[in-house]
Amino acid sequence: MAKLTRRHFVVGSAMLFSAPLATSISAAPTSPRAMWDVWDAQVTPSGYDPSTSNPWGVHPRFLPVRVEAKAGLVPGDIHVDAVARYLYHIEPNGNTAMRYGVAIARGTLYEPGVYTIRRKAKWPTWRPTADMIERDPDLYAQHAEGMDAGPTNPLGSRALYLYVGNRDTYLRIHGSPEPRSIGGRASSGCVRMIMAHINDLYPNVETGKTAHLYPPEDAIGG
Repeated sequence: MAKLTRRHFVVGSAMLFSAPLATSISAAPTSPRAMWDVWDAQVTPSGYDPSTSNPWGVHPRFLPVRVEAKAGLVPGDIHVDAVARYLYHIEPNGNTAMRYGVAIARGTLYEPGVYTIRRKAKWPTWRPTADMIERDPDLYAQHAEGMDAGPTNPLGSRALYLYVGNRDTYLRIHGSPEPRSIGGRASSGCVRMIMAHINDLYPNVETGKTAHLYPPEDAIGG
C-alpha cells in the first residue's frame, strides 16, 4: 500500500475542497450609550416645560397634564384612551394620573387589549416585523436587518415593550420622530408619543405593570 504523506494531502485537498465560501455578515443595529445624553438634548426643547412647550405644533390638549384618576385604578398602570388619543399613567397615590397625547395605529392594525410591560429601553434599536415588510416592502424592506438607535429611529427615545404572558406582541408604547402624528392614527400597531413626553414618563413606569389599550372609535358599539 502506498504511503500517504502530507504532500499528498495538501495536493489532494485542492481538488477535494472548494474555495472558502463568501459570507455576508450584517452588523447588528447599535445604540451607543455615549450618544444618549446628546440625543436627549436634541429632542428636548430649549427651556422645556411639559405643560406649555409646544414646538411641534400639536393641539394644546395633547400636552402633559395631571388629572384626577377614576377611583379603583391600580397605581403604576397605563390606560390608553384610543378615542380621545390620551395615555394615562396612574400615579402612586391612586388619585391622580399624568395624561399625555398619543397617536394610535392605522385601521385594523390597532390591537386593543390588556398587556404587561415586560421590558423598557432607552434609545432602542428597531427592526420591522415580517408582516410590516410584507405589507409595505417599499417602506420597510430596506430596514430588514434593523436600524440603529437615534432621533430618526421609528421607536424614538424610549420604548415600553408590551407582552401577553411571556409572548412579545411586538406592540410598543414609544417616542416618535413624527410628533405631528399625535392625535391621529398613524402607526403600524404601536402607541406613539412625543419624545420629550415619553422621556418624562419613562422613569416612572415599572416593568410588570399593566397597559390597558381600549377600543378605538370605530370599534365601539360594534
